[in-house]
Amino acid sequence: LLLGSPGSGKTMIAKRIPTILPDLTYDESLEVTKLYSISGLLANKGGLISKRPFRSPHHTSSRTSMAGGGTNPRPGEVSLSHYGVLFLDEIPEFPKSVIEVLRQPMEDGNITISRASGSFTFPARFMLVAAMNPCPCGYLGDPNHECTCSQGQIDKYLGKISGPLLNRIDIQIEVLPVKYDDLKDKREEEPSAEIKKRIVRARNIQLKRYENMGILTNSELPAKGIGKFCRLNKESESLLKNAFEVLGLSVRAYNKILKVSRTIADLENSENIETKHLAEAIRYRSLDRKYWR
Repeated sequence: LLLGSPGSGKTMIAKRIPTILPDLTYDESLEVTKLYSISGLLANKGGLISKRPFRSPHHTSSRTSMAGGGTNPRPGEVSLSHYGVLFLDEIPEFPKSVIEVLRQPMEDGNITISRASGSFTFPARFMLVAAMNPCPCGYLGDPNHECTCSQGQIDKYLGKISGPLLNRIDIQIEVLPVKYDDLKDKREEEPSAEIKKRIVRARNIQLKRYENMGILTNSELPAKGIGKFCRLNKESESLLKNAFEVLGLSVRAYNKILKVSRTIADLENSENIETKHLAEAIRYRSLDRKYWR
């Protein structure tokens, strides 16, 4: 979840994410191609889709277009984003019923559509990237602009993102306004190709770690496996206990923090989860405590 005022770079960040993701494996490519084929969206007839999907539906999209359906059920946006990115820009502008469609696939990696003729299940293991302003005018907390919204308007706007959905979003980031000095800074940033190499290396670490469990990544790690693969030292245990109590974390949030910590450690090629890895993961769960009361 990317939250920030207009022009802070939320959309740009979202569109760069596919450039750092690992290439599709043959099996993943086959699954994605099948979904696009039955949807009538396969442009290259006879050829496999080789790039991870990036879907960006408009906020006027219906529940059916998001989830899938029809007389002869077809995959919706959540399935067309399978093994790729589902980008929802200005997520509070989507109807709440459409947003809530995301909950089942974010939890299970698939979505079930029930019709009189029977139930149909489509795969939907996507990375959700959502962007939003902090309030209707967009300038709540912006140091350069004054917010013109009432507290009631702010609460109604933020209330479109339910607690259960927010709880399923692993990383929540506040994107700060770009400063003039940052625009003039000539320092070379790490290119996407280099970031992708680190991510591929981390993915390979996870493939080896879970080779006998039938899963591929940390995000798929079941709760019963967290104790084995996400062990903490005493200092980290104390930090997590304090965060759990002070932030009022749920069991789901607790598990997600540990899995994100494991991923951060993997990206640094660290065998153990260090306190700095855990602290970073906890920071990614603090946005809801700042804006959603």
